[in-house]
Amino acid sequence: MASEVDVVLADERQLTPTSTEPVPFSIFTPLQKRWILFLTGFAGAFSPLSSFIFYPAIVPIASGLGVTVGLLNLAITTYMVVSGIVPSILGNAADTIGRRPVYILALFIYFAANIGLATQNSYPALLILRMLQSAGVSGTISLGYGIISDIATPSERGSYVGIFALGPNVSPPLGPVIGGALASELGWRWIFWFLVIAGGFCLLMVVLALPETARPIVGNGSIPATGINRTLLSMLLSKIRGDENKQVQGVAKKARLVSFPNPLASLKVLLEQDLFILLLCNGIYYATGSCAQASLSSLFIQIYGYKELQAGLIYLPFGFGGLAGVYVWGEYRNHNAQYLKLTKP
Repeated sequence: MASEVDVVLADERQLTPTSTEPVPFSIFTPLQKRWILFLTGFAGAFSPLSSFIFYPAIVPIASGLGVTVGLLNLAITTYMVVSGIVPSILGNAADTIGRRPVYILALFIYFAANIGLATQNSYPALLILRMLQSAGVSGTISLGYGIISDIATPSERGSYVGIFALGPNVSPPLGPVIGGALASELGWRWIFWFLVIAGGFCLLMVVLALPETARPIVGNGSIPATGINRTLLSMLLSKIRGDENKQVQGVAKKARLVSFPNPLASLKVLLEQDLFILLLCNGIYYATGSCAQASLSSLFIQIYGYKELQAGLIYLPFGFGGLAGVYVWGEYRNHNAQYLKLTKP
């Protein structure tokens, strides 16, 4: 007859798991990850799109507002200055309050700024609204990279970045063509109405169905999101099922403190020598490229008599080259990570 101690030991062996399964890096399914990549890539496309769609219309906008092309180029300069400052603020805010609220705020500002740009009639209003437009959309690319780090392991991120970057890199070839066609056929104001429609559609999809991925808030996705971090679609489905007040079984909510975003936090990476050199080289490349791209369309219109649509077509080689380069780079990085993983002793 078994003793009481034997019975207790047998019960403990039954309650203790014999094997521990590794916790997945992210519980999002491949289909969910593809949806997240699509939405973030779509949102990220608006930052370069808002620049490149503007270039073929510089001459007609300057003529419509009664200013010189040189003065109108300041709208490009102020746009880029703001785009260099705001992402550091939005990126830090997204780490503390979540990706979804920052995406919604950024796209709403962008949506409102485009309405203002489509209806304004003065040069000062154009400058201010272009800065507001940049403030709204310039951080969407950095937010997208943050989401990739939330849902993808380091060995997967190369291909994820390659797919995500197709959104921002499709704008250089398509933006000038769209801008040139709209400016020549419907007038330059329709450039901004187009951005209102496209940006509003993107904002609607983000509000409805972009899940929260910030790891300080939802972990690997297993911690339920609450409030604005929760998608509107999930709220509606929960109300239909009648379980909006139920807790997910076995999952505890994570307490978190919301702090004011620190725009200087990201500057710490400049103290690392290799990253500083990398950022410096990319900054020089971006500065020289921006100088050429901003003046190219107006020069072709003034010197060669190009129409707005023709001026937009001259950006196609640069855009297609960027598309091919970013996709190949992503695949190479993913392959290199897999190779290092297999050959690691």
